[in-house]
Amino acid sequence: MRSFEYITPASLDAALEVSTRNAPHVKLLAGGTDLLVELKHTANGPKVLVDLGRVPELKGIEETSAGLRIGAMVTHTEIMESRLIAQHAPAMIAAAVTIGAVQTRNMGTIGGNLVTCVPSLDSGPVLVALDALVTVAGAKGKRQMPITEFFVGPRKTALSPDEILVDILIPAVMLGRPASFRKFGLRKGQALALVNAAASVAVEDGRIADTRIALGAVSPTVIRALQAEAIVTGKNVGDTAALREAAEMAVTEARPIDDFRASAAYRRELIAVGTFRVLEEALAGATAG
Repeated sequence: MRSFEYITPASLDAALEVSTRNAPHVKLLAGGTDLLVELKHTANGPKVLVDLGRVPELKGIEETSAGLRIGAMVTHTEIMESRLIAQHAPAMIAAAVTIGAVQTRNMGTIGGNLVTCVPSLDSGPVLVALDALVTVAGAKGKRQMPITEFFVGPRKTALSPDEILVDILIPAVMLGRPASFRKFGLRKGQALALVNAAASVAVEDGRIADTRIALGAVSPTVIRALQAEAIVTGKNVGDTAALREAAEMAVTEARPIDDFRASAAYRRELIAVGTFRVLEEALAGATAG
């Protein structure tokens, strides 16, 4: 690991000033669960490391008129323990529980997880299924975008070199919408996802009025299975055949690969199983509600 200057700004403006002044030779430190491992194994590390742990604008979970705001520096443990998350988006807790070990969840942040942007990130599918928006700030001010536009490619986001992820917003219309998350790994805990899936549904008069299906670890970025969504939308809640058809369609929309953890063929089986289960579970929540 090469030496670097360590800076701990106390405000978002200060963090942006330091980042802009030192770009592109700067790295932002959130929880550090990914970045510190990376720094230990690279010969060309940053000249400046900016620790965001003291920036108040990046913290907190609050309900606003626009929806549920989650600061980028909120840890996975904070998500698991949040009354507001449990009330409005409990599927986020189901995803957070699967992330690493207790120590990782205590240190790791949702913003860091999203910015790392690996295809198998666990927080992504639920946020996609809930139509989440992300706010980023830079030298030219703030901008907001759908989270699907934030993911550009493996380990690549829409962030410019001088920008910082500020928060995630689950729109008010999506709060309380029944949703489900499933993760498939080689073991029950501390495993990277072979496939993860999430779904949210809205039910009116016994029919599925709206659907979101999101898949991770099956493509370069988290994706929405739009054709699978179209199959179930408008169908009766009890139409199991439509769920199975949607699950098979989701397989065709994904691009799983062969690697040392699983074959593409096995991942396709998991996509079908995962899609069916999250749809079934989300609908069960809708009818129970």
